[in-house]
Amino acid sequence: MASYDDVMSLSVRRGFLWPAAELYGGFGGFYDYGHNGVLLRRRWEDLWTETFLGLSDNYYLIDTTTILPEAALKASGHVDHFTDVLVTCTRCGESYRGDHLLEAATHVEEEGLTPAEIDARIRDLKIRCPNCKGELGPAREFNMMFPLGIGPTAKDRAYLRPETAQGVYLNFKREFEALRRKLPMGLAIVGRAYRNEISPRQGTYRMREFLQAELQIFFDPATFADFVPLDTSAGERIRIAWAAEKNEPTAHEIAAEAVVERGLPSWYVYHLLAVQRFYLAALRIPRDAFRFAELDEKERAFYNKIHFDIQIRQESLGGFREVGGVHYRTDHDLKGHEAGSHTKQAVTFGASKLVPHVLELSFGVDRNVWAVLDLAFAKGDRLVLRLPPRLAPVTVAVFPLVNKAGIPERAESIFASLRKRFTAFYDDSGSIGRRYARMDEIGTPFSVTVDHESLEGNGATVRERDSQKQIRVPEAELADAIAKLLSGETSVVP
Repeated sequence: MASYDDVMSLSVRRGFLWPAAELYGGFGGFYDYGHNGVLLRRRWEDLWTETFLGLSDNYYLIDTTTILPEAALKASGHVDHFTDVLVTCTRCGESYRGDHLLEAATHVEEEGLTPAEIDARIRDLKIRCPNCKGELGPAREFNMMFPLGIGPTAKDRAYLRPETAQGVYLNFKREFEALRRKLPMGLAIVGRAYRNEISPRQGTYRMREFLQAELQIFFDPATFADFVPLDTSAGERIRIAWAAEKNEPTAHEIAAEAVVERGLPSWYVYHLLAVQRFYLAALRIPRDAFRFAELDEKERAFYNKIHFDIQIRQESLGGFREVGGVHYRTDHDLKGHEAGSHTKQAVTFGASKLVPHVLELSFGVDRNVWAVLDLAFAKGDRLVLRLPPRLAPVTVAVFPLVNKAGIPERAESIFASLRKRFTAFYDDSGSIGRRYARMDEIGTPFSVTVDHESLEGNGATVRERDSQKQIRVPEAELADAIAKLLSGETSVVP
């Protein structure tokens, strides 16, 4: 079981991530990635892009500005509705999110409450300021966007984008024309967003600057199911906690067709399955550590008609935590921008003219990176980061067994060859056991050791991280052997 301190200690020591601006005492809600963290994060992003753009030949990656004018965010509803409830101590002035204060006292999620309801709950539970035990002031709504003044006199008001989605909606019509007027059409962004969180906490789980990977799928609700038919013959079951049960640490295993029978559109269930496959098959998340959690009308975002959180159980964060979501946003966003910009967003598709609806697949990249670190962390007689091989920052390490007798030169030659195909690392410092241990701690799945037999033409040993088993592979076959190990086609373990 990994504690938060365990994962963060490893993360800092081995160059994954740490609080930003540590020289100046830290900077709440902001984190920096080190050399291994960036590689892990990019591996995750690449796998995400490959998976979800692969759902259709009309899904594409774009990139947009991170600063948006106030008018656009007024039209989207963020200026008026993108709020959390703020509670401030009357004695020390410390500020808190109201729902977080309640959750700390009740140990259940307390989302969707109004300021008046939070005030009543604080009185009933007799909650005082966690910092000084002073009396808490009245709750009020707080807009989480970062405002900006644009231009030398700052007369033009703008905001750092609170989500990547709005950039997609603003570019919908241009992309629809450029992509030859076809629906469904998917536009994805992997990029930064900004939210002025009242009380950032739990590391990368709640940040003020963070990375999102989002796919916005524009579709005609009358025909979308024809493009993504739900194959019920496969017998796949979806792990779901319904809204009334999401505070429980369990999930139901429900057949896809049974989920449709409960009232969810078949195209929505199709995408739940696609997301579940990504986590269970591509990321190798244990099945019992994954689930969807339904949000009811009171809890879900103002723009969503159907909203299921994607959750992963993380011991370092105390249980199931949200890492993404599947959101049916209807035509809310495009109609909002149509009204705000006075520019029609309806398009002609087949015999219909409509403002497309939107299905959003949204993922917090930083949250997912932390979840991967949490689940991969294993500490027994040795500390190992059991990352899926495709996510590991370094694929293969190369070691000379000893630094003499021509062995380093042969090892360097092998390293030069392998690094043409893989992210490789060369290490000749310390005992071979210590070198293995260092690679285990950053999740390197395979290590190649060059020894005296290598000089005699007997290849090198390839060690697998988790089992510690070794096989000897001819030097000329090393790259192909590692490629097969990486893909799972072969295994070191008999």
